[in-house]
Amino acid sequence: MTHPGDDCARGPGDPRFVAPTLAQAILQGRDREDRGFVFVRPDGTERFCSFAEIARQANKRAAELYAQGLEKGDRVALVIPDGDEFVLTFLGAALGGLVPVPIYPQLSFKNVETYHDSVAHIANAAGAKLLVTTEATRPYVEPAAARVESLCGVLGVDVLANATQRDVDVNVAPSDLAFLQFTSGSTARPKGVVVTHGNLAWNSESFMIHGLAKDSSFDKGVSWLPLFHDMGLIGFVIGPIFTDIPVVFLQTASFVRNPRIWLDTIHKHRGTITYAPNFAYALVAKRLKDKDVAGLDLSCMRRTGCGAEPIQATTLRDFATKLAPAKFDPSSFLPSYGMAEATLAITFVPRDSGVRSDVIDRAALEGGAAKQPEGDVTTQELVNCGGAFPEHEVAIVDEAGNRLPDRQVGQIITRGPSICQGYFQEPELTAESFRDGWLYTGDLGYTVDGEVFICGRLKDIVIVRGRNFYPNDIEWAVSELPGVRRGNVVAFGVDVSGEEQLVVCAEAFAAEAESLKDVIAQTVSAHFSLSTHEVVIAPQGGLPRTSSGKPQRRKTKQMYLDGTLPRARAVHASTEDANANA
Repeated sequence: MTHPGDDCARGPGDPRFVAPTLAQAILQGRDREDRGFVFVRPDGTERFCSFAEIARQANKRAAELYAQGLEKGDRVALVIPDGDEFVLTFLGAALGGLVPVPIYPQLSFKNVETYHDSVAHIANAAGAKLLVTTEATRPYVEPAAARVESLCGVLGVDVLANATQRDVDVNVAPSDLAFLQFTSGSTARPKGVVVTHGNLAWNSESFMIHGLAKDSSFDKGVSWLPLFHDMGLIGFVIGPIFTDIPVVFLQTASFVRNPRIWLDTIHKHRGTITYAPNFAYALVAKRLKDKDVAGLDLSCMRRTGCGAEPIQATTLRDFATKLAPAKFDPSSFLPSYGMAEATLAITFVPRDSGVRSDVIDRAALEGGAAKQPEGDVTTQELVNCGGAFPEHEVAIVDEAGNRLPDRQVGQIITRGPSICQGYFQEPELTAESFRDGWLYTGDLGYTVDGEVFICGRLKDIVIVRGRNFYPNDIEWAVSELPGVRRGNVVAFGVDVSGEEQLVVCAEAFAAEAESLKDVIAQTVSAHFSLSTHEVVIAPQGGLPRTSSGKPQRRKTKQMYLDGTLPRARAVHASTEDANANA
């Protein structure tokens, strides 16, 4: 990678070369008419944008944004549901040295007041000068825009799409702010992570070249991930722009309605690289029937990544078993670990190693040690998430910041050129997480020979009588129960008379509420030798979620404490009536 200060700069002829800025990466493709991005619309039609067209569109959109009165460094909020228009506008802002601020779109008036609060908070925190949206989303953002003092106006994306072709000439440096990635809000109000052009260049080289070993002669990505979050945006838009990899984009809602469309698209376009959170692999394994797999050929898949949430080895094994008739290769699995504050990726497993795991003594883990089992003990399986990239480092530390040896559980910290500068205009929050060049992730884990195993979030750990319990383990066990909506379970600790106790909240049909409470309590007791203070059954859609669909553990806890968490009413009516009341 060519970086400022490199004595031996690598050039475009080197297969490892990555442009030092996203602006330069966009312009690298201006002569590539034969390859680029394909955007699949909900009706199945496709729009192909070559890398040359992307460069032209980015250039004219940047020029039009300047014509609207913006200057280099100004923040531009983007609320654009259409994948192609979002990508072209985002890249246009970046090419022009402006700072795009992605905000998730909403096309329903359900909980619209909460959405207005979120949009207003992000736009105010970013000091956005302009908000770009579509005619379809304008009614949902204008009430929020009125609460943003820095905003000079709301612009329709069609103005940019139909702008006259003009050139923009702005000097963009690696140290310049590339965009603000607001965290999903699963633990607190969203914070704007400062991502520079240099951060993007380094991380793109790390995961595209050192992690995925991309080959531009045949590799092709397929993604349904939301484009307003780091894994979809950096993993499948920015990384491929830097490294000349074509990508096919599905709408997220299309995948949620019909998970098979993901696999159909891989089959049709001969995709070689895809990525998804654990829940997506579970959804495919659960919903697809044998007849759905018949006719699929997934032998083209050579990199099948998993990250963004706790990874379950059984989920990936079930997926591989389900897709075995389609010639899916389990060795293509790439479990990984990352977060927005590190740009995107922190660790990858070695290529072609598939799912590797560590089976440990659960009781020892509760005490802070990842010991391998001896004798007849209760065990737990954790997935290996691999090691750090070149020029990057990962370590495990205790509460005092002292490094811990292998198999001792502590906080994961990391450093290297992919680590971002902090949170935008939040010096106190930045000082908490970014210390002496290290990012303190807030995640708990341990290492074995330099490879990382994730246990859970430091702030979410439940400590009962000196034993440490990780909520995601409890949530997973409860999610597997019949009647519980998989992935819609939240566990947390509450103070009861000065002692921490466990509360479990799960979404289910109202008709099953009372019986499920006992079953959940018994399951937690059997798996963890832990009593529950209370089990709450919420109606479907009752648990608060982030914009990416993850249940919000801390918000759920606050709603529980406030008495505002919706509860399913037990009824003794027909199934049809029960479903209507859920």
